[in-house]
Amino acid sequence: MLVDAVMTDHPAWMPAADGVQRVVRRGDTVWLLTCRPGSSGYTTEAQPIIGSGERPVLDVLDPAVLAGPDDLVAPLREMGRVGRWRNPDLWDALATSIVRQVIRAGQARKLYRLFSQTHGQLVDTDHGPLWLFPTAETVLDLPEAEYARLGMAFKRRPLQAAAAAYLEHGDKWADLDPLLLRDEVQTVPRIGPWTAGATVADLTNDYALYPFADLAVRTWAHRLAPERAWPDSEPEFAAVWRELAGVQLSSWTLLTLAWGVRHANTTGAAAF
Repeated sequence: MLVDAVMTDHPAWMPAADGVQRVVRRGDTVWLLTCRPGSSGYTTEAQPIIGSGERPVLDVLDPAVLAGPDDLVAPLREMGRVGRWRNPDLWDALATSIVRQVIRAGQARKLYRLFSQTHGQLVDTDHGPLWLFPTAETVLDLPEAEYARLGMAFKRRPLQAAAAAYLEHGDKWADLDPLLLRDEVQTVPRIGPWTAGATVADLTNDYALYPFADLAVRTWAHRLAPERAWPDSEPEFAAVWRELAGVQLSSWTLLTLAWGVRHANTTGAAAF
């Protein structure tokens, strides 16, 4: 499918000779996702590498349909149609959100990739080697010293708690409505509202479920409309953002984050 931009916020995306690429699990199948730039936009493809099964879902959002103040929606419309793949792997989505807790996006990418390359599954592709995040079983079995060696000591307990819960409840979780899933994963120790919301948004691309008053959204909203008097506190920002976005809350949030990822990649600005 041809789109004008692709949201590559997930840390599994890796640079390739002619774009970016990523491997994902969907059941017993491993898929290679690719995004290649061209004169008319970006070509996105999903190719099974191991096994065969249902293709991962690429959602495409057209910011031309956004309603709202021009200072906010005009920069988003300039991106054109934005694609984002849903993460088909519940375990990866949950683990990724845990890795992303508290720290900046650049550090999260570094930790995610190092952990994957050290203990995850190697997948050989025509474009070079890629890695899947370690399985829940692997995460549970790794000793404390190994987390410390990889600079992930502070991630060990939440990752291992989530791995144990996923192995016990993962089949049930996979069938839950997204709102129920967001509540359910918060019963796991050290999993709070931010992690749960980010997990479900990654799985569904419903960014009305994302913690839309977090630092990332607030940062890019300020960059989109620097002359606007944005509230400093999360609750006040959330109220303003929800009122501005209305029924388009998911699209506003996802597209703002996509704009931020592209802005960071093209200007070197810090991404959160």
